[in-house]
Amino acid sequence: MSWHRRVLAFIFACLIANVFAPGTSAQQSAPAASGARILLLPRRIVSGERATLAVLDINGRLTPGVTVSFSNGDRLTTDATGRALFVAPLNPGVIYGSIAGRTGRVATAILAPGEAASTSTEVSSAPQFASLIDRFELFGKSFCGDADANKVTIAGQPAIVLAASPTALVVFPPPDLHPGRAAVEVSCAKRQSPPFSITLVGLALEANSSPLKPGEHRALTVRVRGTRAKIALEARNLAPEIAELFSGNPVRASSSGGAENLARFEIVGRKNGSFLISIRLVPSLGRP
Repeated sequence: MSWHRRVLAFIFACLIANVFAPGTSAQQSAPAASGARILLLPRRIVSGERATLAVLDINGRLTPGVTVSFSNGDRLTTDATGRALFVAPLNPGVIYGSIAGRTGRVATAILAPGEAASTSTEVSSAPQFASLIDRFELFGKSFCGDADANKVTIAGQPAIVLAASPTALVVFPPPDLHPGRAAVEVSCAKRQSPPFSITLVGLALEANSSPLKPGEHRALTVRVRGTRAKIALEARNLAPEIAELFSGNPVRASSSGGAENLARFEIVGRKNGSFLISIRLVPSLGRP
């Protein structure tokens, strides 16, 4: 089955992302390892247990052949699916992972086995809102460390599990869902968590996409579909040489709520060219 998917959230100015996911046809060429930018590492792993990490390029595609280094000296390389299965170190504490040759690192907490012990699969923390086209995290117990061994459905359709550990999952929604409330079910082997619901939201950007001129101010409006509640959004500038986000980088803003439910950001041109701004939903986790 071929998965040609949008990921990240949405990126304005000619950047549409596709996940190169397990089962993708060989007709779709894999992204180059040199383009790797984002390391998805479960935020909680369990001592001595298996876990799965994933690496994405700037377009949000799973990227094979990428070397990931850990602060304890371990190194591994993502496979053809852009992911890597590994065994968590034995000593509880915090460990950091990073993409070889890139600045920045991602922390994960190593839990003692007793902290994660459970006879049943349970989801203890989930987002209240999730984007239709972006990943989100689930926390709980008795998930499968092998990402593909987990089954997550949203509104009855299978989602992609990008990264996993016995206590955390990074999930990407299935295609063609509609904004609004949706039931989520999670299972590993023959264990299944009680179903719960999240609100899926659509984010539509309204802005002039013509090249920006130096000193020009331009408004970016994000229209939220699927809820009348106020939600937090984060804008990140991916081409700072072309434009600046007003008030810093990244910038967070709350939508207005209500029937219109809009959020607004502003950019200022630095030199002629096409700007590149990503907009993501800021997760708000709680008990499902």
